[in-house]
Amino acid sequence: MIATQTLRTTQAESLVDKPVIEISGLKKSFGQQEVLINISLKLMNGENLVVLGKSGSGKSVLIKCIVGLLHADGGTINVFEKDLNTLNSNEFNELRKKIGFLFQSGALYDSMTVKQNLEFPLHRIKTELTDKEVQEKIAEVLENVGLADALHKMPSQLSGGMRKRISLARTIVVDPMIMLYDEPTTGLDPVTSDEISSLINDVQKKYKTSSVIITHDIKCALNTANRIIMLRDGEVYMEGNIENFEKTTDPFIQSFFQ
Repeated sequence: MIATQTLRTTQAESLVDKPVIEISGLKKSFGQQEVLINISLKLMNGENLVVLGKSGSGKSVLIKCIVGLLHADGGTINVFEKDLNTLNSNEFNELRKKIGFLFQSGALYDSMTVKQNLEFPLHRIKTELTDKEVQEKIAEVLENVGLADALHKMPSQLSGGMRKRISLARTIVVDPMIMLYDEPTTGLDPVTSDEISSLINDVQKKYKTSSVIITHDIKCALNTANRIIMLRDGEVYMEGNIENFEKTTDPFIQSFFQ
């Protein structure tokens, strides 16, 4: 465990002031529909980057391309200074172990308990851990998401907010260096949405993650963003910090923040 944490710290330190993700000219179409036309962006080490946009603007497609769930039609994606287009399947699978993806639906295994849901990625990715270390890791992440007593519950016994928390715990249990959040507050009540936004910030601080947060929830964006990118018609329409977005007189941007 100590050796793994030391390696992680060394990797993070080597990326200080460097982008952990750098995308240039990204394109993706579905048939005749162009979803991503010319996307270029950077995710800097240690930051929360929020990507805003209307439904259908390509937000979720963007992060699915980053993690390889979709294949881009053009452009480049560099993760940890490695061009995804040049990696073979083994190299890409190793890289994906450093990336956590929180699905909009949570994607828990309904036939498994919370404990089994968390054990599953650990047994596949952290094969060096002993059984004791696996259980200690599970206890740690459940405590961090405020659900230490949910260990033996089934997903059907959890509320929507609890399922989202467990999904987050399952994602961070393998110590990813990058987190990709796909609409993390969708379908949640305002109080629970605020709790999830706070957890995103806690994960950033405790696990030193760099994150892309896809959302149309302005409150979530304001609560979590170090920087914001707005997509429109498959391209980056505006980029800046929260103050830049709140002060702009652009009618399209203002329509989101009113």
